[in-house]
Amino acid sequence: MIYQGFAYIYDELMQDAPYEQWNDYLLTIISRHGNGGNKLLDLGCGTGELSLKMAGNQFVVTGIDLSGEMLSVAQNKALENKKNILFLQQDMRSMNGFQDPFDVIMICCDSLNYLKSEEDVQDTFQAAYQQLSENGLLIFDVHSLYKIHEIFSGSTFTDQNEEISFIWNSYLGDEPNSIEHDMTFFVKQGTTYQRYDEIHQQRTFSIEQYKTWLEATSLDVLEINSDFEPASSPHSTTERVFFVAKKSI
Repeated sequence: MIYQGFAYIYDELMQDAPYEQWNDYLLTIISRHGNGGNKLLDLGCGTGELSLKMAGNQFVVTGIDLSGEMLSVAQNKALENKKNILFLQQDMRSMNGFQDPFDVIMICCDSLNYLKSEEDVQDTFQAAYQQLSENGLLIFDVHSLYKIHEIFSGSTFTDQNEEISFIWNSYLGDEPNSIEHDMTFFVKQGTTYQRYDEIHQQRTFSIEQYKTWLEATSLDVLEINSDFEPASSPHSTTERVFFVAKKSI
């Protein structure tokens, strides 16, 4: 999914997102398993919230995303916060052109779930492997099967404030374990409201399937965690599954 006009209201809608929990989880995992390097690649970086946090943690950060509008917002935020972050418009499935390998590659905020085919996910793992340094880490999170089928499917989410109102309907997609989010936003502009319509498609796979693909790419699975808890394992009501893998030589 390439965000369009939605990019400019994304941060307002995501103001309650648990970015601090992502930040704490990433720092814990990198401290536990990292190779000591500080070059980090943020795949599907969006408007750069986590890129900024990791830059503030003394990482040398590069962020890539398919959406030029998202990247424009991210670059403006980096300038405002005086952070030197390189943002590039690239596809995570075929990223290339980097001069040096990365010590950490992260795919956060379920960005990997926007890849709709098995081949897309495998291509992304292979591309990440190629860009990782020796003993470099790949860290990512995805929606669980439970979240797709029991929380998203058939649900309607609504919210409103003085600036933005939205209606968000989710329903199962055509592909197995996929979900479609049909979203309508009304954004205040002066004395009127501008309407934005977006359809976002996501797909997830079983934990065992992700593990099989990682291992087939010579990425050793170090941890599989539940809902931001670096000491926990996924269970029947886990909503977000975290994977930690290391490039094996």
